[in-house]
Amino acid sequence: MSLHKIALGGGCHWCTEAVFQSLQGVTKVEQGFVASTGNDSNFSEAVIVHFSPNIISLKTLIEVHLHTHKSTSNHSMRSKYRSAIYTFSTEHVVESEAILNELQATFGDTLITKILPFIAFKPSEIQFKNYYYSNPEKPFCTTYISPKLQLLKTQFTSFSKH
Repeated sequence: MSLHKIALGGGCHWCTEAVFQSLQGVTKVEQGFVASTGNDSNFSEAVIVHFSPNIISLKTLIEVHLHTHKSTSNHSMRSKYRSAIYTFSTEHVVESEAILNELQATFGDTLITKILPFIAFKPSEIQFKNYYYSNPEKPFCTTYISPKLQLLKTQFTSFSKH
């Protein structure tokens, strides 16, 4: 079975980690900070998602990503919480661009999600890894993460593990 990886930035990495841990076909989620190039060379919260394209497509991963964070909203914290797809290959750049163009029609506002080359990764501190599943009753989890997981169960039923 062939495995692929893509890095995704979309708000708090605690939330993003829990979302992608909940999908069938995702074999591993690394939470931390990703840097790219140019204006996006600062580290921003993100996850690296390892997945089996035989079970879940890159398109589905990007669609879940766009629907589980504010992918159309610019705000003052965007440098820390960049909306991005970080690619590891030219193939994923081309595929990601086509997917974003196709999915743009399903959003009322313009997607601000950038497609950027993956340059560097710094993992989160150990106490923050697997945050939601270690702390599901904490206010942050019930307020921000649980609604995203509920969205997965209703909108992406065939891919949700729970």
